[in-house]
Amino acid sequence: MDETQNNDAKAPAPRHRLPVRLTHWINVLALLVLLGSGLQIFNAHPALYWGHASTFAEPWVAMTAEPKGPGLAGFTQVGALKVETTGVLGLSNGERRGFPAWTTLPGYRSLAEGRRWHFFFAWLFVTNGLAYLAWGLASGHFSRNLFPQSAELTPRSLWDEIKDHARLRFHHGRYNALQKLTYLAVVFGLLPLMVLSGLGMSPGVNAAWPWTFELFGGRQSARTIHFLSALALTAFVLVHIAMVLASGPIGQLRAMITGGAAPPRPPGTPS
Repeated sequence: MDETQNNDAKAPAPRHRLPVRLTHWINVLALLVLLGSGLQIFNAHPALYWGHASTFAEPWVAMTAEPKGPGLAGFTQVGALKVETTGVLGLSNGERRGFPAWTTLPGYRSLAEGRRWHFFFAWLFVTNGLAYLAWGLASGHFSRNLFPQSAELTPRSLWDEIKDHARLRFHHGRYNALQKLTYLAVVFGLLPLMVLSGLGMSPGVNAAWPWTFELFGGRQSARTIHFLSALALTAFVLVHIAMVLASGPIGQLRAMITGGAAPPRPPGTPS
């Protein structure tokens, strides 16, 4: 073996390979725009329903501005529960709107602009996700890094992982069982649900494939499920950011930008 081959053999494997890093940062951009533009679209009618029709008198979720004393107050209703949320939801800066302006894209009222941003980045998000999925399956990334081993799924092992997370103890350089299960649930469960429910709201898609909204029990149900799945994805991202901050943000960011170097795998784990 020549010197070049010997050096290559000793070179550490990247902690995050290029396709992972590239698709990760595209997702960051796409999700930020999708969230802001999605809230802009939601503000055009800040209420959610179940079924095929919008029963205006009986929304499941609603954000409204109603008279209170000499002025108005913002209220948020979820089922039978109704609470005042002035300044945040329903009424902010004296303006009737579901979510405040700083959360929407664009910040001013424009359903047309919100839809343009949302649809463009939705297809970017889907294309990027399919590319990651194809590469992950073809390269063995999922089986090597995301599918947990049977030993990791024992009650004792999972309980140890939960205790480590509660104590902010993290295993750097590899995914633990809780992370693997969470990522798999997001990649193969939450994201497809969000995409399918989004398609279920499109009249053009519905005309070609009526099952896209019948799958959810109606267009309004698809809208509600799309909103809830977006909230769940936002919660996942916030927890992900919190974990990055708790486990060393500089090293984590450097690894996701440059690739970093993966530490040796524990004995018995697949390469």
